[in-house]
Amino acid sequence: MAINVKARETMQTVGTYKGQYRFVMQTELYSSLGDEKVMREASVRSGIPQGTINAAWAAIGEVIKAWATEGHSVAIPGLGKMRFGVRATSVADVADVSTSLIHSRRVIFTPSTDIKDELKNTSISITCYDKDGNVVKQVASKDDGQVEPEPEPEPDEGGGGMG
Repeated sequence: MAINVKARETMQTVGTYKGQYRFVMQTELYSSLGDEKVMREASVRSGIPQGTINAAWAAIGEVIKAWATEGHSVAIPGLGKMRFGVRATSVADVADVSTSLIHSRRVIFTPSTDIKDELKNTSISITCYDKDGNVVKQVASKDDGQVEPEPEPEPDEGGGGMG
């Protein structure tokens, strides 16, 4: 398998390259696999009846939601860990601390080593398209498969346990 990437020649409308054509890359997604298909495939691969898998996964989902809302980082078996967090502005004075400083709530996912290794070992195939939609180049990966490290909290986020 490979990660397929499209590089489309696109007119930049903002920023440093405003008014210039630049090749912009994004991963190609074939489709979004629904719950039913994933459960059916898990049943086939494990030999466990689909109803049992559905019930177990629903229970795992409820456990994850319950524990994450209590402030735990929760393991998602075989995938990694997730937790809830916020993006917020920091302030110098405790009198200024309020929920109005929170920009957004978020889900923070930290992949397992196995998932990172799978990504590192997956090849990348890039197809380049000019502004008219014609294929002008194809590239196969020859990189070392560097996986992005876990992000550090931005200085304005306040860091802390809620990320």
